[in-house]
Amino acid sequence: MELTLLGTGTPEGLPRPGCPCAACAVSVGTRVRAATAVLVDGALLLDLTPGAVLAAARAGHSLGGVRQVLLSHPHDGPAVELPPGLPAAGRVPDGQRLAVISGHRVRAVAMDAPGTGYEVVGPDGDRMLYLPPGGAPAGTNGTAEQPYDMVLLDVLGRPEALARLRASGAVGPATDVIAVHLDHDVPPGRELARRCAATGARAVPDGTTLIVGAYHAVPDLPRRTLVLGGARSGKSLEAERRLAAFPEVLYVATSGTREGDPEWAARVGLHRERRPGSWQTVETCELVELLDADEAQGPALLIDCLALWLTDAMDRAGAWDDATWAGGGQKELRRRTAELVAAVRATRRRVVLVSNEVGAGVVPATSSGRRFRDELGRLNAAVAAECEHVLLVVSGQPLALKD
Repeated sequence: MELTLLGTGTPEGLPRPGCPCAACAVSVGTRVRAATAVLVDGALLLDLTPGAVLAAARAGHSLGGVRQVLLSHPHDGPAVELPPGLPAAGRVPDGQRLAVISGHRVRAVAMDAPGTGYEVVGPDGDRMLYLPPGGAPAGTNGTAEQPYDMVLLDVLGRPEALARLRASGAVGPATDVIAVHLDHDVPPGRELARRCAATGARAVPDGTTLIVGAYHAVPDLPRRTLVLGGARSGKSLEAERRLAAFPEVLYVATSGTREGDPEWAARVGLHRERRPGSWQTVETCELVELLDADEAQGPALLIDCLALWLTDAMDRAGAWDDATWAGGGQKELRRRTAELVAAVRATRRRVVLVSNEVGAGVVPATSSGRRFRDELGRLNAAVAAECEHVLLVVSGQPLALKD
């Protein structure tokens, strides 16, 4: 099957009319995105959008051969005028199948939001799945017969939809995942490419023609990622985004609990609320055990954070006290950190680690404070050396230090 993306944006398009935001301001030239619409083999049109005839012509195609027009979601605002010669547009009821005269077979997939997804099987047996904006498959808890060759969905708006498809086997290692319904929440350009790649997807410009089933290199997802940043920099949110499209994530909280501290409890609560409900949480500082190299099939780990792990390790080593530090505390702490770094090096699990970047401000007034700063700097450097990908988050903006 040959797919031509007549548009790849949300129904409002990008830039949004009258929107003064920074993302819309830089959405010019090849970064402009019309509402998502997909032309399949010149015979099937998924979503009818304004300017579809002109968009097809710019891509070197015609809508004259279209035999079926299917809508995936409710269209707000004025009705889109049906170009002359096109069949009437409609939606297929959930679960029903449709045979197109061109030899394509279509099945309507139920969504958890208003809209309909479409599974399309081409005459040669290639399989693709197209989902509406803001939609995820409803009830995909079973096992798919086989992975799709290509999936087009709202990756950035609903990353958990991709997680569900991965959990069911509908998306496999070789599935080409295309991000569509792109909005102004993510700036176009490098940040869009990076955000898509973190989920194992890619974004393409309007007018791109894709071949379903043709080989395309799937974004290489790093096994180990370290996310650094200062207080309230957005480092934890960035770390969570990197695993939002994957099922069975184990969130490892090294903070523990603090009895009688409502402000701390509120912080922990906010973190839990923004994480997907399918994620599990464990509160522990025993990281070496979780990173065990034999757990290759275990869920991905999100460890937040190394600074609190170091606090616990210094507590156990008695490293806050100068005398204890000189009498063996330093040796004990170095042993524990070396074990952790070795575990990061040896792990076969996908892991994202979070840590505080230190040393850019006021020098601590106490020897124990300076000791903590120095040891965290050493730990960050040692862990970064073992990670394929390292990010520094500054004011919510991720900067790749190691790619």
